[in-house]
Amino acid sequence: MAKSGYCNGSDMLLYVNGKAVGSCTTHTTTFNSETKERAVKPVASAPLSSGLWKKKDVVGLSYSISAEGLVFYDETECGFKILFALWKAGKPVTVKCMERDNSDEPYLEGGCVITSLERTDPAQDDSTYSISLENDGEPTTLDESAITENTVDAEG
Repeated sequence: MAKSGYCNGSDMLLYVNGKAVGSCTTHTTTFNSETKERAVKPVASAPLSSGLWKKKDVVGLSYSISAEGLVFYDETECGFKILFALWKAGKPVTVKCMERDNSDEPYLEGGCVITSLERTDPAQDDSTYSISLENDGEPTTLDESAITENTVDAEG
């Protein structure tokens, strides 16, 4: 069945080392471009003000992922305890971002390092955790066709 309307964030999942991030309340994927600016003197026939405009080139790409969740005593997925052990190991993990019904078609998959893991335990309230991950090299999958978005012909 085709999807329509707005995307429900609960349909988007984050996996770490093959398990969905447990009791996740939100996750954010950020795609970054590292740029290099070039300021050159304008050609002699151009006005001086044309030299105020800088040119940019992309010289690097990266992505980062952050997630937040609730600490759950009966966790069956990748909760705080597993994430803590993965952080403590100090080795890259494999992440996958995908739509709930397309677990075999991630739009992003690759190695990441856990750059931070935080747990918050307030009095008389739910314990929460947050994790930040940054890419470790080029992703193995980076596929916009795995994202459901019904495109409309711009002319029609």
